Amino acid sequence: MDIISQLQEQVNTIAALAFNTFGTLQRDAPPVRLSPNYPEPPANPSEDAINVAEQPKLMSATLVKAAKQFDALVAALPLSEGGEEAQLKRIAELQAENEAVGQELQRQLEAAGIETGPGAI
Repeated sequence: MDIISQLQEQVNTIAALAFNTFGTLQRDAPPVRLSPNYPEPPANPSEDAINVAEQPKLMSATLVKAAKQFDALVAALPLSEGGEEAQLKRIAELQAENEAVGQELQRQLEAAGIETGPGAI
């Protein structure tokens, strides 16, 4: 698997872990009194207090581990040759090439008598 696919897979893993961690924290958070005007929230005696206290620690450790794995993958990316200026120059060249190809396609379509433009579809 190439490095970009590994990075994408790791991003997906981090997103899933974050989603599950936040959902678990929201689900298991103890009730809080919002205002002195509201009655005291009822306690939930059915929950195992030790498990509820340990689960966020375990989930956050897993999330941090996944983020560190992502950082390691980013560090493994090959360095670009020539730096930022060379990259910007290459991007400009590719954009110019793309524009030239687009203009040539436009000319070929017009020569074939195919109408182009917003209402052509």
